[in-house]
Amino acid sequence: MMNYIYPFILAMHSLWRWEVLIVLTISLVNFFYKRKKELPFSPTDQFLVKTTVISFYIQLVLGFSLYVLSPITQYFLQHFDEAVHLRQIRFFGMEHSSMMIIAAICLTLGALKSKNADTNDRRFKILLIWFGLALLIALSSIPWEFSPLTSRPSFRSF
Repeated sequence: MMNYIYPFILAMHSLWRWEVLIVLTISLVNFFYKRKKELPFSPTDQFLVKTTVISFYIQLVLGFSLYVLSPITQYFLQHFDEAVHLRQIRFFGMEHSSMMIIAAICLTLGALKSKNADTNDRRFKILLIWFGLALLIALSSIPWEFSPLTSRPSFRSF
C-alpha cells in the first residue's frame, strides 16, 4: 500500500503548492488594491481569506502525511545525530516543515486579527502584513528545482 500512497501524496503535495501560491498571491493583490482604493471589506474578501487559509491547511495535511511516510524524514528521525549534518535530509526533516508550520500560523493570526479590526484600512493592512509574511516564508522554504540548497521538480507525475 505504501508503494502507492506515498508517490500519490507526494505528487498531490507538489501540485497543490501551485494552488496555494496562486490563491495567496491573488488574495494579497486584492487586499492591496482594495486598501489603496479605500474600498470596503466585502464577503468576497472574506471568502478569499477563508480559501487561502483552507488551501494552505490542505497543503499542511498533505505535508504531515508525507512527513510520516517519507523515507527521507524517517531516516532523519532515526539517525538524527548524523542526519542533522546532511543538508537535504535536514531540510526535509526539520527546516521545510518548521517554516511551513510558521507560515500557517501567520495566515491564521492574520485571519483572526483582521476580524477584530475596527476599520477596513486596518483590516486590509493586517491581512497584507500577515499573509505577506506567510508568502515570504513559504517561498523561501519550498524546494524549488533551481535551488542550489535542495531541489525538487516543480511538477511531479502521478
